[in-house]
Amino acid sequence: MLSANIKKLRKKHNLSQEQLAKKADITYSTLIKIESGNNTNPTLDTLQKLASVFKVKIDELVGK
Repeated sequence: MLSANIKKLRKKHNLSQEQLAKKADITYSTLIKIESGNNTNPTLDTLQKLASVFKVKIDELVGK
């Protein structure tokens, strides 16, 4: 759910993976792992940064 939501929001905002990683101040490899589903438990800090870029709450980001 998290990986699909991030991918959907990223595309909605017309951002590449690299652009999103830079805007969220996370590493490109971290974003790739989250989007691919290989990292299903990112840190709260990472989730906060991603939610901030998309201007959504963390709950919305993770699909709760």
